[in-house]
Amino acid sequence: MSGVNHPAEAPEHCPGTESENAGKASACAGCPNQSICAEGPKAPDPGIKKVKDRLLTVKNKILVLSGKGGVGKSTVTALLSRKLAHDDEERNVAVLDIDVCGPSQPRLLGVIGEQVHESGCGWSTIFVEDNLSVMSLGFLLGSADDAVIWRGPRKNGMICRFLSDVDWGRLDFLLIDTPPGTSDEHLSVVTYLSEAGVTGAVVVTTPQEVALLDVRKEIDFCRKVGVPVLGVVENMAEFVCPSCEKSSEIFPARTGGASKMCEELGVPFFGSLPLDPRVTRCCDEGRNCVVELADSPAVLGVGRIADKLVKACQK
Repeated sequence: MSGVNHPAEAPEHCPGTESENAGKASACAGCPNQSICAEGPKAPDPGIKKVKDRLLTVKNKILVLSGKGGVGKSTVTALLSRKLAHDDEERNVAVLDIDVCGPSQPRLLGVIGEQVHESGCGWSTIFVEDNLSVMSLGFLLGSADDAVIWRGPRKNGMICRFLSDVDWGRLDFLLIDTPPGTSDEHLSVVTYLSEAGVTGAVVVTTPQEVALLDVRKEIDFCRKVGVPVLGVVENMAEFVCPSCEKSSEIFPARTGGASKMCEELGVPFFGSLPLDPRVTRCCDEGRNCVVELADSPAVLGVGRIADKLVKACQK
């Protein structure tokens, strides 16, 4: 599992990776990429061209982001991918899990323990359904309990390999599940997709202000790096009792929730998803709740959001 180490894209306060002061300016102190920037070549990263060539047959490349951890971003990614694949058997969908330190897609999609094979075309994805596949670092670890203790450059190198060395084939949708925040992984994936083209981002939040504060930063990040925000999903907006089907608020939206935030920031609001314990259990067990729990309010909500996502990608 050796990867090529590449520095992350320079943040705004940095002199830039191609600057003569790269790795030498005062702003570089403490940066994990400092030595690489100081000693490395100032030419464009060759990985960008490799990614562009590899993804020529991938139509829509969508980042799934959240500024706050614990908002259910990975679950929303898995549910969207299942729904997109289920609604059209001719539609090819794949998930790339770049949450290097906490890869959860293998479990959510029910393929934990599978092994990645390599051929002359590159790494092969793991198929969940005939038209749904996934790639994750979770498949490359010796054990599900293994901790990934990597500095930024090694994470960046692995992301480059996932984008350029995996045989993705022809895809209508590639959903990229990212970790929370706006750090190395996010800068890396945006940099490597700069020539391949990012269709846009789906941003996931919960209704309370502590989550919305971080999501505002995520939307600002998207604007600064030129990634269109396709829509915002408000997850766990309410709790739906599986017995009586009554709903109750878990995270009070004291400032108007995600819909109000979207109105203020001028970004589309895709809709809200309730918390349904049956769906949570189904995802934990890697089962397809889009089929098994088709009447769940959460699954019905995912269907509406998937329809909006398809329409947003067609604009």
